[in-house]
Amino acid sequence: MAAILLFTMVFFIIMFSDLECDYINPIDLCNKLNQFVIPENLGHMFLTVVFLLTGSWVSLLLNVPLAAYHANKIVNNRHMYDATEIFRTLATHKKECFFKLAFYLLSFFFWLFLRLLCWAPASDLYCMILGLLQD
Repeated sequence: MAAILLFTMVFFIIMFSDLECDYINPIDLCNKLNQFVIPENLGHMFLTVVFLLTGSWVSLLLNVPLAAYHANKIVNNRHMYDATEIFRTLATHKKECFFKLAFYLLSFFFWLFLRLLCWAPASDLYCMILGLLQD
């Protein structure tokens, strides 16, 4: 799931770059990106709930701030892109996408590192501390 979120942010950044280079018009951009906004937010919320249910407390604590940010945007109805405002808010949207890209990239490799750590001999204590070992 983290890899899908990572590729979604890469797609968003490419689309914003296309808008800057005038390869795509604002209406088409918003129509394409808005269909991925809710699934991206739900995917991150799903991962956060999975971390909660499996007891992966470190991963949960790292993901809760971004999940709260997504929830706040949805509650305040600021989660969709508006074609009439996109040029004015393009820099902000790009910064947000780059931040999410970095977050998802670091999260993916953090998760991968923890999984590999649990396969190493004598690492059951580390896995139990991080909430990765299922009894």
